[in-house]
Order: sequence, then C-alpha cells, then structure tokens
Amino acid sequence: MKNNNDIPRPQVPNAWALMPMAVFLAAYLAVSLITGNFYVMPITVAFMLASAVALGMGRGTPFRERVAQFCEGPADGNVMLMVLIFILAGAFAAAARQSGAVDAAVNLALWVVPPGFITVGMFAAACFVSFSVGTSVGTIVALAPIAAGMASGAEIPLPLMLGVMVSGAMFGDNLSFISDTTIVATRTQGCKMSDKFKVNLRIALPVAVVTAALYIIAGWGPSVAMELPPVDWVGVAPYLVVIVAAVCGMNVILVLSLGIMLCGVSGLVTGSAGVGEWTAAMGDGVLGMGELIIVTLLAAGVFGMMRTYGGIAWLTAKLTSRIHSRKGAEAGIGALAGLADVCTANNTVALVMTGPVAHDIARRYGIDPRRSASIIDIFSCVVQGLLPYGAQLLMAAQLGGVSPLDILSYVYYPALLGIGTVAAILTGYPSKYAHGGEPRDSD
Repeated sequence: MKNNNDIPRPQVPNAWALMPMAVFLAAYLAVSLITGNFYVMPITVAFMLASAVALGMGRGTPFRERVAQFCEGPADGNVMLMVLIFILAGAFAAAARQSGAVDAAVNLALWVVPPGFITVGMFAAACFVSFSVGTSVGTIVALAPIAAGMASGAEIPLPLMLGVMVSGAMFGDNLSFISDTTIVATRTQGCKMSDKFKVNLRIALPVAVVTAALYIIAGWGPSVAMELPPVDWVGVAPYLVVIVAAVCGMNVILVLSLGIMLCGVSGLVTGSAGVGEWTAAMGDGVLGMGELIIVTLLAAGVFGMMRTYGGIAWLTAKLTSRIHSRKGAEAGIGALAGLADVCTANNTVALVMTGPVAHDIARRYGIDPRRSASIIDIFSCVVQGLLPYGAQLLMAAQLGGVSPLDILSYVYYPALLGIGTVAAILTGYPSKYAHGGEPRDSD
C-alpha cells in the first residue's frame, strides 16, 4: 500500500477539501456548548462524522477507491509507529501504578525538598511525577490529596497549592518521553524524542526556575513537618532507568519495553504485584489507550483525504500568505496548535489535527523539525493548562472542592512558558536549533 507522503498533491488548492475538519469542529463545539460540558461529545464520534464527510469527497472517484485512499493515511509507517508507542506507553504507565512505582516517585520527590519550601516542593514533586508518568491528569489525581493536606497543615490557600500542582503537572507533561503530546509532536514533525527534549528543555527550564521562585514568594510562611516513609528505591527504579535511557537516546520502543519489564521485576521483589497483577495491569493500560489510538487512526485517514483533494495545500497557502520569515512561520504553527486546543480542550488531539500542517509549514520555511516539534507541543500545553474547561483544571477543582477559576490565578507556569516561547521565537533561542535548512518555495 502506498505511503501517505507519496500521494501526489494537486496543483490547485481546494478549500472545500477542509470540510471534514469543519464538520468535526462544528459537531464537537455545538454539543459542548449546548450541554455546557466539553467532555460530553466523544472525540471518536466527532471524528467518525468527519470521516464520513471525507469519504463523501471526490464524487468522480468510485467509492471503493475513496475507501482505499482513506485507509492509506492510517497505514502510513509513522502513524503505525505512533500507535505502537501509545500501546507500550499505556502498558508501562499501568504497570508502574500496579507495582507501586508511582507512589515511590511521589515519595522521592517530597523527600528531596526541604520542609520549609512547601509550595516549591509541591511544584518539584508534580514536575518529577508528571515527567515520569507522562500524564498531567494522572499526576493531578495522584498529588491532589497530598496538596490538600500540605495546604491545610501549612495554612496555605488551597487554590494556590492546587495551582502549583497543575503548573508542575504541565511541565512534566510537556517534556516527558512517554507523554502523548511528545509522541505525537515528534512523530508528526519527524524527529527523535531525545532531540526534541533537548530543545524543549532549553526553553522550559529557565521558565520553571522563575516559576519556582515565584511560588516560594507566594507560599512563604510557616512550614509543616510531614512524616514520610523511607524512599522505596526498588519501586522508583523503573522510572529512573527509563528517564536515563531516554535522555541517552535509546530507541523509545526499547525504553518503554525495558520500563515494563522493570516494573514487573520491581513488583515481584517488593511483593506489590505478582505476575498475574502485572499482566492484568498492562492489559488495562493498553485498553486505556484505545480511544486515543482510534482518534489517531481516524484523524490520519481524514487528513490523508484532505491532503489528497487539496485541503491541506489550501490551508498551508493561506497560513503562509502573510508569513515572510522563519520567525513568522514559527509563530504561525504555534498559534495553530494553540487555537486547535481551544476548540478541542485536548492537547493531544490538537496536535494530531495540526501536526501535518505544521510539518508542511516547517519544511517550507526551513524550520528544524526538533524546533517545530517543541513549539507546537509547548503551545498546545500552554493553552491546555490555562483552559478553565480543560481536564487538568477541572480535575484539580473537583478533587479540591474549589472553582477552576480560583485555581487559574495561581497557574503561573503555562502562562510564563507561553511568554518565554514567544521570546525564544523572536530571538531565535536556542540558536543551535534555529535553522533547519534553506526555506522552500513549495512543498
């Protein structure tokens, strides 16, 4: 079967070929606004509607051929590799929870922070845990009870502690090697996770340091002594090995496979999980990634059809019509990812939708793939962390019993990260990754 990248692109862009995505956004937003809940309309159903519209395009082409064209998108090697990574990431995350590695990671993060720095300690703990588990929502679920207890004991406003926790969760989610956003951003832009991490870290780390300083000031006051159990080094070992292996550039398939095996060994050694519990947890983790995998496959088919019939060419032309520099192109793809996240309230889906378009623009203007992957990932996470109707703030508010708007005023990191990334675009920082080749006149 042909690779999706080999499909010839039409000479004349066609705006009508974007109709599937317009239907997707209209259906998703309409149901969400009518019900007042952005999580009522399943993403899979919205993409099913978009897929039906996509198959209705090209009326001069036999329906059987249109179905074959649609299937060429999901059959692309990059898409299938992304699906495989999702499967392994889900298995690893679930196996880590079952073996006690998540609790051990939380405990380690709290141990290394002096007791007088409660707010920055929670920020560091959330950063470490979310980087380790690759999910901001999972981090919030794990840390919210601890944040509430720390806020009560130290007489710190609960919305502040929850805002600190959300900020740290977004830091790790943006940088983690097993985060959905990292996987999608790197696969759509065509770069290694370790390379994207190096670019991303240069932008995010200074922002995290400034954020930590602000949280020290905001939470300055009496300290609370917390009784913590000893660090479970055996339990936390899978995370530490995965982080080191990923930073060293090991293939992500091998990294996740190694992490899964180590979780099984750790569970047997500590007695927290036997072989049956370990395998059951992996199965649950894989099933938990089912919706994301389905969305990825359907989105690949929809984008393949839109590309085939000229929609992507039209969108790229319109987005680049007023862009005259690499900096403008970088700002454009960042804004595109952020806008998509506003519409979907899901940063992973936003990247699945906009990644191919961002890749085309990046190629045209000679943007390094490592830089374009970082920019779209950052902007999607920035917007996601600041959405009052996003899963992160809604989950923190629900678990803390406060309003998302109360928490939002203390979520410093995403806002500062957005400012820092705009500054990085304007200054070309980091300069080592500022250029990816000569700009192209066409795709």
